[in-house]
Amino acid sequence: MTIPGILLLFGFSYLPMFGIVIAFKNFKATKGIWGSEWVGIDNFRYLFGSADAWRITFNTLYLNALFIFCGTVSAVLLALLMNEVKKKWANKLLQSSLFFPYLLSWVLIGYIVFAVLKMENGLLNNWLTGMGLQPVQWYMEPRYWPAILLVVMLWKTSGYYSIIYLSAILGISDEYYEAAKIDGASKLQQIRFITLPLLTPVVTIMTLLQIGRIFYADFGLFYNVTRDSGMLYTTTDVIDTYVFRMLRSAGDVGMASAAGFYQAIVGFALVLLANLIVRKIDKENALF
Repeated sequence: MTIPGILLLFGFSYLPMFGIVIAFKNFKATKGIWGSEWVGIDNFRYLFGSADAWRITFNTLYLNALFIFCGTVSAVLLALLMNEVKKKWANKLLQSSLFFPYLLSWVLIGYIVFAVLKMENGLLNNWLTGMGLQPVQWYMEPRYWPAILLVVMLWKTSGYYSIIYLSAILGISDEYYEAAKIDGASKLQQIRFITLPLLTPVVTIMTLLQIGRIFYADFGLFYNVTRDSGMLYTTTDVIDTYVFRMLRSAGDVGMASAAGFYQAIVGFALVLLANLIVRKIDKENALF
């Protein structure tokens, strides 16, 4: 039963790894991977020699860290709330409603956000005008976009992760709660001293897995929702969108491969570091 999964993993994850060599070559399609000129670390020098290199690195780390923290908190809170809904039909309706945005593509969500934020006849600007305030040119004001992207990300993904945490909560034995009720524990005390401690291992594993991809921004979010507006690059431009624009304009496959190699190595190092910290605190909650 595991053979299809193993073949899929080997074919799409391990087999392509030899392509890392492109990061160290001046890749030409006519010459192929092995025939292209070896340039050593020149692609990395070009990537980090740009004035934008540290800005996009900071944006990638800052925004993804914000997403991980706020996303985990919101997903756990949603899971706790859904666990208190005892009627099955209401619980199923709530789960389906929260999970539905996760199925929508970023292209569609980009148009939804545009309908809300556009300058003329945008839902939010109409509301501001109705309140006697001045409308805002949202796609020309970069300072608002970390918050906007956070709200959009939470709306899309919180329902998905909350169902994962809800499954873990449902796996907790009822005997713990019955014993706590006998001892006079309130609902909040049950959550604090039973649910959250037993949920911690799952939260830790999910967080470590997300930290492993903290250098990989969600391209659809940063490209489609912001409509690739140049005015927003100071706060929304991340490694993935920057490399895409460089690849589109310059066609430099070697530099794009160098950026991917850089993301993978740093992400791997961050997973090891985060796991080491968790092991120092509590070995049982470590990923490995």
